[in-house]
Amino acid sequence: MPRKIIIDTDPGQDDAVAILLALASPEDLEVLGITAVAGNVPLALTQKNARIVCELAGRPDIRVFAGCDRPLAGALVTAEHVHGKTGLDGPALPDPTMPLQDAHAVAFLIETLRAAPEGEVTLCPLGPLTNIATALREAREIAPKIREIVLMGGAYFEVGNITPTAEFNIFVDPEAASIVFASGVPLTVMPLDVTHKALVTKPRNDAFRALGTAAGDAVAAMTDFFERFDRKKYGSDGAPLHDPCVTAYLIRPDLFRGRHVNVEIETEGRFTRGMTVADWWGVSGRAPNATFMGDIDAAGFFALLTDRLGRL
Repeated sequence: MPRKIIIDTDPGQDDAVAILLALASPEDLEVLGITAVAGNVPLALTQKNARIVCELAGRPDIRVFAGCDRPLAGALVTAEHVHGKTGLDGPALPDPTMPLQDAHAVAFLIETLRAAPEGEVTLCPLGPLTNIATALREAREIAPKIREIVLMGGAYFEVGNITPTAEFNIFVDPEAASIVFASGVPLTVMPLDVTHKALVTKPRNDAFRALGTAAGDAVAAMTDFFERFDRKKYGSDGAPLHDPCVTAYLIRPDLFRGRHVNVEIETEGRFTRGMTVADWWGVSGRAPNATFMGDIDAAGFFALLTDRLGRL
């Protein structure tokens, strides 16, 4: 049976690719809904972008819910410098016609998990963890209902991409991340250490475009746009596809390797706010609470992604 998932997201070009991969894989994943959160761009754009992507995939039946428009504490930090003013800069995509659901994303998360059998639903956060943390805080009884949380966020060896010590998703709302990492729910984390090995090189992007589909063309245009930032910043051969690592893991976990370690979230440090303090070598004595991935079979990842995008 396909794995039942809820995608929590702040699209973002790489979020869009992650959503497309999930919707192209119905034999593996059943998307119960998509919840939008403020992050890469403000909420008004992330909920709109989620609907644009669903329509690009030919799935206007997917329910999209708008969630939290700011972090639990402090002001919202966004990333237009990476993703452009819309969050999906690159391709020319039409405005969505499918409706935004009336319910708040947090209410949808709580109601869906309350109604589900224990261990049935996996949560897939691709952005700041505000919606997930708010749901866990408002309804603590839902935690045992969650099969697993598979998220993109944090770093260990790679350290930070928005500050010297913090990855963007965790930095935007470290208080929310702290709640999620302390929840007792099984966690699998795709940090920068993995996602920076999933680089869209020119041959890989040419393969997307060669699919000859609207989705393939759109993905190629998205990565053409945002790779300019990563090439300049890191001197890399292409742009890292961060968020599709989450959905790829759910389909092909054998593509990834990591360790079950303790991960704490720094919320107070003057220079380290938002840092994921991953005890990779087991020196703290604290109990492991997350499987922190450290490596990826990049060739296998892109073969899977190209194959599934060709279905749309």
